[in-house]
Amino acid sequence: MRAAERAARDRALQLLEVFGLVTKAEDYAATLSGGQRKLLEAARTLMAEPRLVLLDEPMAGVNPTLGRRLLDHFENLRRQRGITFLFVEHDMDVVMSRADRVIVMAQGTVISDGTPDQVRSDPRVIDAYLGGTAAGVSA
Repeated sequence: MRAAERAARDRALQLLEVFGLVTKAEDYAATLSGGQRKLLEAARTLMAEPRLVLLDEPMAGVNPTLGRRLLDHFENLRRQRGITFLFVEHDMDVVMSRADRVIVMAQGTVISDGTPDQVRSDPRVIDAYLGGTAAGVSA
C-alpha cells in the first residue's frame, strides 16, 4: 500500500472512530442501518477536510437520539477542528439550541438575522411564524 493510500485509510478509520463506526469499517454501506448510514455520510463528507459543511435538513428522517448524537459530533468538530457547519433546518428547537447565528427567511426574503435570542424575540419572526404571539417559542 502506498503512503497516500495508507494516509487515506488512516484518516477514514479515524473518522469512523469519531462517529462510532470503526467496528463497521469492513461492512458495505448498504448493510448499515439508516442511522449508521447518516453517520457514515457525515464521516465521508469530512474525508475532504472541509472548512465549511452545508447540511440540508440534517434531522430529517432521523430519530431524536441519533439527531442529538449527530449534532454533538458536529459541535465537537466545530470546536476541535474549526469546521463551520451551515445548516438549513425547520426544527426550531434544534436551531435555537444549537446555532450561534440564525437567519430566518419568509417567502424568499431574510426577515431576521442574529443570535437565537435576538431572532426569537424579533416581532417579524413572531408574526411570520407564530401568528403574532410568542407563545410556544422554546429555547
